[in-house]
Amino acid sequence: MQTDTTCGWAMKHDNEREYHDQEWGVPVYNDTTLFEFICLEGAQAGLSWRTILNKRDGYKEAFEGFDIDTLAKYDEHRVPYIIEHFDVVKHKGKIASVYSNARAAQALQKEYGSLSKALWQFVDGKPVQNTWTSMEQVPAVTEQSKAMSKFLKKNGFKFMGETICYAFMQATGMVNDHVVDCPCYQKCKV
Repeated sequence: MQTDTTCGWAMKHDNEREYHDQEWGVPVYNDTTLFEFICLEGAQAGLSWRTILNKRDGYKEAFEGFDIDTLAKYDEHRVPYIIEHFDVVKHKGKIASVYSNARAAQALQKEYGSLSKALWQFVDGKPVQNTWTSMEQVPAVTEQSKAMSKFLKKNGFKFMGETICYAFMQATGMVNDHVVDCPCYQKCKV
């Protein structure tokens, strides 16, 4: 699907193009997949998304397919094992946050019925359809991502700042930030 009108950030490397064409911006409502993106976006803080994509299989293996209930049973004592045995970003705080974020996700599931309902409330349950003509128009932060970040932090999540929340919203299709000429724009328009 690679074309000159594909979103510019996805044109540099094959794994970025594949991720862009297959996943980025497609609405996600599954709690496990949403939690995966919480973990991956948090791990990406200060790094390139390409770095995380290159380590994605390592993350899936290290964090047991991002099963929230399984991960909630662990704590920071498991961090050295993860660092030694898996291809993930070797940041102790980011690794430990997966476990504390799993417990925070469980609490939201209990309160809202699902992690999905708790997160999708920031866009009233349906994707925001933007109409950007260039990547330069796409914001790094919005009022919705600020509200989501505040909410998640208040509920015990770590590594979920305003910019990370907006990247999460883009990745999981809460906002359609494909440029309008991108072949994926219509596919992600719901």
